[in-house]
Amino acid sequence: MSEVDKEQAVVDEKNCDNETAEDAEHDPHYDPIISLPEVVVPTLEEDETVMLCLRAKLYRYDANVSPPEWKERGTGYVKILSHKFNSTVRVVMRRDKTLKLCANHFISPSMVLKPSVSCDRAWVYSVKDFSDGTVKSELLAIKFANIENAHKWKDTFDEGKKIVANSENLKGSTTAEDKLLIGDSPVLNDTFEEEKKNLSVDKNDEKKAVPTKKVSSEITPEKLTNPELNEKLSSMSIKSTS
Repeated sequence: MSEVDKEQAVVDEKNCDNETAEDAEHDPHYDPIISLPEVVVPTLEEDETVMLCLRAKLYRYDANVSPPEWKERGTGYVKILSHKFNSTVRVVMRRDKTLKLCANHFISPSMVLKPSVSCDRAWVYSVKDFSDGTVKSELLAIKFANIENAHKWKDTFDEGKKIVANSENLKGSTTAEDKLLIGDSPVLNDTFEEEKKNLSVDKNDEKKAVPTKKVSSEITPEKLTNPELNEKLSSMSIKSTS
């Protein structure tokens, strides 16, 4: 190979390297044809305060299989939420990655957390759950990473029960007099207008009414045309009672 060919080969190799480097650095930007607006999906937790948020694993007791067994319902963060306005407290838990609900139920004062027999960091309780879109009576078991988190869950759960109980007591203490005071007072103008309408209707009815002969409601033997009935009625007497 001649010197000229060697130099040409070197030049071609450099040009090839430069083109490869340019291709690697080239990052074309294309504006989208249709710009989609950002959609904010509400979580229905905007009016609630987070009382507790812990990682846990949730189980559901399935009694429809033979033999009955505990089935894992999901793993993720479980929250105890207190509503800011209506004093309700509920439990919400979503699965990791999919964020699908695996627990969604209210806390009531009658609920009882029972310690699990097989695990000292798990609690068992029965509840009406709404995570599937319909209310179902479920027996749930929630398991935490350590005993400390399990005790935090128990304390916060009991605190939620007290909040709901106090709210129910306040609602139940409303007397009949308080309910009357709370209700809307009647509008007197409307009452008088209605009374005027009734009076005008009564006067029109009186004008249109045809006078009739007054008939005495008292029955005497003379008014009966049947002689036998006259005789029976005359012979009747009222016995005095002592």
